[in-house]
Amino acid sequence: MRNWPFISVLALALTMPGCASVRTALSPAPAKSAATGAKPGAAAPWMDTALSPDARAELLEAQMTLDEKISLVHGVMATPLTPEQTIPAGALPGAGYVPGIPRVGIPALKETDAGLGVAYVMGLRRDGATALPSGLATAASWDRAVAYAGGAMIGQEAWRKGFNVMLAGGVDLERDPRGGRNFEYLGEDPLLAGTLAGEAISGIQAQHVVSTVKHFALNDQETGRQYLNVKIAPAAAHESDLLAFELAIESGHPGSVMCSYNRVNGPYACGNNWLLNKVLKTEWKYPGWVMSDWGAVHGTDAALAGLDQESGDQLDQEVYFGAPLLAAAKRDPVYAARLDNMVHRVLCSMFAAGLFDHPPVKTAIDFEADGKVARKVADEGIVLLSNPRNLLPLSATARRIAVIGGHADIGVISGGGSSQVAPKGGPVATIPLGGNTPLESFMHQAMYMPSSPLEAIRARAPNAEVAYNNGAYPAAAADLARRSDVAIVFATKWMGEGSDTPDLTLPNGQDSLINAVATANPNTIVVLETGGPVLMPWLKNAGAVIEAWFPGARGGEAIANVLFGAVNPSGHLPVTFPAALSQLPDPVLKGRDLPEGRPFDVSYREGADVGYRWFARRKLKPLFPFGYGLSYTSFAFGGLQVEGGKTVRATFTVTNTGQRAGSAVPQVYLTTGPAGEGERLLGWSRVDLAPGETKTVTVSTDPRLLANWNAAAQDWQIAGGRYAVAVGTSAQTPKLTSEADVAAQALEP
Repeated sequence: MRNWPFISVLALALTMPGCASVRTALSPAPAKSAATGAKPGAAAPWMDTALSPDARAELLEAQMTLDEKISLVHGVMATPLTPEQTIPAGALPGAGYVPGIPRVGIPALKETDAGLGVAYVMGLRRDGATALPSGLATAASWDRAVAYAGGAMIGQEAWRKGFNVMLAGGVDLERDPRGGRNFEYLGEDPLLAGTLAGEAISGIQAQHVVSTVKHFALNDQETGRQYLNVKIAPAAAHESDLLAFELAIESGHPGSVMCSYNRVNGPYACGNNWLLNKVLKTEWKYPGWVMSDWGAVHGTDAALAGLDQESGDQLDQEVYFGAPLLAAAKRDPVYAARLDNMVHRVLCSMFAAGLFDHPPVKTAIDFEADGKVARKVADEGIVLLSNPRNLLPLSATARRIAVIGGHADIGVISGGGSSQVAPKGGPVATIPLGGNTPLESFMHQAMYMPSSPLEAIRARAPNAEVAYNNGAYPAAAADLARRSDVAIVFATKWMGEGSDTPDLTLPNGQDSLINAVATANPNTIVVLETGGPVLMPWLKNAGAVIEAWFPGARGGEAIANVLFGAVNPSGHLPVTFPAALSQLPDPVLKGRDLPEGRPFDVSYREGADVGYRWFARRKLKPLFPFGYGLSYTSFAFGGLQVEGGKTVRATFTVTNTGQRAGSAVPQVYLTTGPAGEGERLLGWSRVDLAPGETKTVTVSTDPRLLANWNAAAQDWQIAGGRYAVAVGTSAQTPKLTSEADVAAQALEP
């Protein structure tokens, strides 16, 4: 074990804040339920709902034995990894289970993987759930209300299935577009990602279900995730990935933070004193509990580094928070005090989210209503990338429509791994992609949601002849396209947990297929179902391109809505689409060519300049910039006024100058600052406008977005002087510019 200074660690264990600031769920339970366990009164005063969660946790913790405390700080993976294994009695098939303590009325923690819905568990759960589109689709909506609604929907489904913890809230930034789990997350910008993650977390917790925020921190690639070491300066970390987490925690108040597998500047993230104690619990005063990722604990001393709960303990080398922690707490007051704080944090978040007072009640799910929520996210998240000849929206005069490739006849693809959601009745197709164990095989399979774009297109064009070709042979597909008025090519790129993609091409010869079809018919529309950016060598030949991401339970309908104009596309890219791998900070993915298990360092040479900031700093022109997205109408901006002082406040008008109702997403960027600050998103607004309508928009800036982190002073510092601001439709498309003076100041963390 590490040689921890006795006085400082004991003081830290005793003075860490409780969860008084964790927001109690505001909405009622999804259905009536009776509280379980002890009732209010002299015997169980912690059940008095008039008390704060912090006070209730303190009363309950005082009644617990040492063995009971130990039982609350570690749990098992509730999924059999071999045919011989079973799940514990009382558990649900899911990600994790921490047994309850009936003597004092503590409910069990029943945890499900999540983010995009109540996750599928290796075929164990047959009842199904509603799959949201990928996190990138939610981020592409730039819509706070949609993010909240999606979180509330999946939180309610979890509650109705009997779960009370969702392992949701993914907010790791996209530093490399090849990252296998990028589709789960919310893009490359900390303001956009942190804001929308906070909304989704709030929606989940309003259903009396604890949400995590994950994976803390800098878990930005899957290659070598369990042994790579991220080397990054504290200032750069604070201004990028950590800022996304900070914003999500401030607005969403997640009951738990899940730490990640990787190392950060040496120590593992789940045993990283700087990350967990210094940044999370001291700088940010986070009051909830830190749970480990499954199999991410490497010693009992992780408790002293700030870890509060060991998850999936059978995946670690030892149950470090079981007998070893019990022995340490008996002999050492530092461990005893830390254990009390760990328990307090868990209990306090449980009280705050309503786990004691509104336990789950298994009830029927309204899949029709929840499907509408998923479709709304997809409707708003689809991005129109190219439409040079106004081929879209499709006209009712199209009589012969060719639909080609992408298994569009059966459904839409979803991303793989622990976030995988299985629909009611099961997927329409599951394509194995490799794996030597049941877990690896589960992680590497392409699953299709039963929402057929082909059938949705036929429903939107009842008078047209709609023919399908699977795209296996480009020549045959081109022949069908040549005989059609319009051709719609569906191209897919599966991505999933546990592996990154080698490059940004479309797999399985799909680029050649698109070229062949577009050459045969210039009225070719390309629909991309991908987990992130792809290269488009055929772009100039295509009549239109839309990015549909992994579009979820009602993805086929959402795609048809956009193609035929029932929905005016309003999505804007939450990530930069590079024009070539050579534009990336690291054209060769770190660790890719190393033997499995060999530790290696990843130094992010872009620092805080993630994504579009890197492109701006290097003056690179991407294929499509961050924030980009077209519409079937047009917008004009005017009257920009920028106020300075302690921060920047921009006011301007937005007018719909076209013939269709639509939603504009004007974005406010810092372009330059007096201390050489690079381009940064300062804020945005989503504005719904009828044709000819004008609205006035005001965007106020969080001062941290004007500041730089001062590692020596441990605070945010704004350089006084002139700040240049632009309002535009993407990071590289300024429409209005102005300047304002901002006062020099130091901001408390």
